[in-house]
Amino acid sequence: MKKTLITLTLCGLTLIAKAQSTSVEKSIFGLQTGVLGIWAYNEAKLSNTIALRTELGFDFGIWESTFYDDYDSPFLLTPVIVVEPRFYYNLKKRSENSKPIDGNSGNFIALKMGYHPELALFNTDDAPIVSDFSIIPTWGIRRNLGKHFDFEAGLGAGFSYTFAKRAGYVKNKSEMELNMHLRIGYKF
Repeated sequence: MKKTLITLTLCGLTLIAKAQSTSVEKSIFGLQTGVLGIWAYNEAKLSNTIALRTELGFDFGIWESTFYDDYDSPFLLTPVIVVEPRFYYNLKKRSENSKPIDGNSGNFIALKMGYHPELALFNTDDAPIVSDFSIIPTWGIRRNLGKHFDFEAGLGAGFSYTFAKRAGYVKNKSEMELNMHLRIGYKF
């Protein structure tokens, strides 16, 4: 009887400990790549459901806009700096359904804030580089593919502001911008 009682107590404590651990991870480092870039990121825990993602990478672009119409080589590789608070809203439900939440595997709502500085690689025509800043509310999902790999998809629409005057154009430009991403990544 004593062994049974001790066993049930230990099992109960294990379930309580598991229920209390439904949270984003303290810190995640990784690399991701997609059709239009490569990025290094960190997600730091702010609360049980909110993580702050910081990202540094390169966006590939084939630019067909008024800024690059006069240049033969519209392909550019530009650095990007992103700060993105993420609210993972279904971690508890996933955990209750015995689905993995490690590596912040879940659905999220984010506010992606990105900046492209006046710098580019593969700028063979020496086109003036136009920097921009964007704020894009985004909905997305992240799922694990084994212990270290994951994939992520997201969709959002927001606002961007282009600092065209700095590059010699007549006026700056603001417009609606879409964020559609599909990435595969490696977590350290």
